[in-house]
Amino acid sequence: MAVIDFFDRGWRIHPDGIAYVQDERVLTFQEARDLSCRIANALLADGLPPGTKGAVWAGNDVTAWLCTLGIWRANMTWIPVNARSSAAENLRILDAFDCEIVFFQAEFAPLLTDLREDLPNVRRWICLDGDVDGATALDVWLDGRPATDPALAVDLDDVVAVSPTGGTTGTPKGVMNTHRSMQTFVAHFLMAFPYGAEERPVNLAAAPMTHTAGVLSLPTTARGGTVVVVSSPQPDLLLAELVKQQVTELFLPPTVIYRLIEAPGIDQVDFSSLKYFLYGAAPMSVQKLKKAIEVVGPVLAGGYGQTEAPASIAFLPPAEHFQEGAVASDERLSSVGRPSPLGRVEILDDTSRVLGPGETGEICVRGDLVMKGYYKDPEQTAAAIVDGWLHTGDIGHLDTDGYLHITDRKKDMIITGGFNVYPSEVEQVIWSHPSVQDCAVIGAPDEQWGEVVTAVVELNPGESVPPEELIALCKGRLGSVKAPKRVDFVAALPRSAAGKVLKKDLRATYWAGAERAV
Repeated sequence: MAVIDFFDRGWRIHPDGIAYVQDERVLTFQEARDLSCRIANALLADGLPPGTKGAVWAGNDVTAWLCTLGIWRANMTWIPVNARSSAAENLRILDAFDCEIVFFQAEFAPLLTDLREDLPNVRRWICLDGDVDGATALDVWLDGRPATDPALAVDLDDVVAVSPTGGTTGTPKGVMNTHRSMQTFVAHFLMAFPYGAEERPVNLAAAPMTHTAGVLSLPTTARGGTVVVVSSPQPDLLLAELVKQQVTELFLPPTVIYRLIEAPGIDQVDFSSLKYFLYGAAPMSVQKLKKAIEVVGPVLAGGYGQTEAPASIAFLPPAEHFQEGAVASDERLSSVGRPSPLGRVEILDDTSRVLGPGETGEICVRGDLVMKGYYKDPEQTAAAIVDGWLHTGDIGHLDTDGYLHITDRKKDMIITGGFNVYPSEVEQVIWSHPSVQDCAVIGAPDEQWGEVVTAVVELNPGESVPPEELIALCKGRLGSVKAPKRVDFVAALPRSAAGKVLKKDLRATYWAGAERAV
């Protein structure tokens, strides 16, 4: 199936049903399909060929998501950009991935005005909700465009998304996912979280639709269900919509779950409509997972995936959080579940030998879920996919019951609040400060964020810098997500005989005695 076929399946099942809700706005499947068709036809009328890359620079918004569907309906390629990231970072992404179309909300117009000269390949700027100099208003651009499906032929290996992995100090890697890998992801969700034939799921899209919540809405629409879009995952807003809309499923990263289960009046909230409460994208405390089960009910569901193998390498369904009628052991709860059926997951050693139960090595994946490769980066692609195996960079093991456990990360990536942060990006910024001799950026344990970006800094002799100054420097260049929330100063960083900073030793200091469940 083409990725847009999953939306169209829901439209055929339930054309007059409610596809999307946001505040007072309600769109039926027919209305949403008509708008996505008009967007696709407008893209094609601009003379853009299949495979053209388009981005949507917006917060959580129904129209913004329908622009993504329109891009897919025209068999073009979506570039996800995070509105919370710095303008400079998004500029690098759009430039590196050869973006030609940018849809945006008017609130971001001042940022984009400054970027246009640096993005000469963008052929059209389209404002979703207003008139902006140098851009075309969406309603003007769509005027006269038919609401008929262009019904383009697709190849399953056509690229539908080029998603950034990070890399603000150089060219970011762009993960190329295809119709094939996306249909495998959707199939995994349809199997892992079943509904009855006549049930209509209601999905609460509270996390960014440009990050995870967007693609997680596809299985809902494929079943003819409703996606409820909220602009912010604030606990009071989220809980109000959950009850009002009788939500049956939602995804949140652990950091939001932690705030949610501590919200005032949480014990009075009626969670009875909820069937699947998916957590993932960051380490989750086992103790807080137990509390979430106690507060919300037996509906928690764990998931593990990567951008390179979208969102569904393994699942821990609600029932598997229990053993013999009681909440499962910490060992079970600290796993990410069993590998999904439409692929193969093995633990490999450094010689690519398959390891047995309990043996620790790199988690590797093969099958149709795996990306096509990295955009314009054959060397990185060859390093990541070896003999058909995607090397995830995560270290772990499979236990004797087939549950997958992640015990470490081969690479130094930090996952904080569900977002990926690459330490080298932050280090480059801190190194630029004239008072800094050296630094190392690691993830330290944090109850709210799972991991918190922590900079361990060695200053030049006689220098003194307030931690807030370094944090502000990083925020200005990288945005708030990647900026350290903690800066510690040391007289000297631990180093090997060759002079290399020993991050493993640093991490051991911060994680000593701390629980680390993924």
